[in-house]
Amino acid sequence: MVIKVEKNYPIYTVIIDNPDVKNAVDKDAANQLANAFREFELDEKALVGVLWGANGTFCSGANLKNIAEGGGNRKEKDGDGPMGPSRLQLSKPVIAAVAGYAVAGGLELALWCDMRVVERNAIFGVFCRRFGVPLIDGGTVRLPRLIGLSRALDMILTGRPVNAEEAYNWGLANRIVDIGQSRQEAEKLARQIAEFPQICMRNDRLSSYSQFGLNIKDAMLQEFEYGLKTLETGEHLKGSKTFIQGKGKHGSFDK
Repeated sequence: MVIKVEKNYPIYTVIIDNPDVKNAVDKDAANQLANAFREFELDEKALVGVLWGANGTFCSGANLKNIAEGGGNRKEKDGDGPMGPSRLQLSKPVIAAVAGYAVAGGLELALWCDMRVVERNAIFGVFCRRFGVPLIDGGTVRLPRLIGLSRALDMILTGRPVNAEEAYNWGLANRIVDIGQSRQEAEKLARQIAEFPQICMRNDRLSSYSQFGLNIKDAMLQEFEYGLKTLETGEHLKGSKTFIQGKGKHGSFDK
């Protein structure tokens, strides 16, 4: 299996492990990736996902050798994307742990994730610009929303490499970590997120995504509706009681 899953609850880590092609994704690997994240969504014990590329590379995109030989990834409008999970809308967050190259379709997989923990040697880029392979897994949609149209077009039109520091300054990377530490630090961050009240966190996350395209009035109303769903569960009452008991005062995040 090119795609592996390691469950260390509440963390669910999906691993791309195909070093011969720098973790490039063909049709079969894309299907494995999508199925792994569908299983994550259904696994009640899995609260936060991590996507990591083994052997020092996140993902070099679609397998161009396979495409050149007539294989290619799926091209249907319905169902999974060519890279696999890029069209899935999960209710739980996923963190990308990025080492080395996250380029072309690999960039798009990283963009699909909610956050990106990147090693100092990480390189992002639309390298497929050189070969006429389009961004077709959300790259032209998610990249401008994350870093703004001007910077996104800089990447999309030129295909140039963007290193970890520039990615961090642009908001493409959320954390920069030492080489060899992206998975460890992403899983550490995932555990921190998993410790929060989950209903509230997930509804706030969904509201953040759902507001795109709405005017401010409708977006505020939608946020309020998500908030009401959270309040109806009573999750905030339990949290308020722990605050009264001294937990989290003075901005502390300690247990």
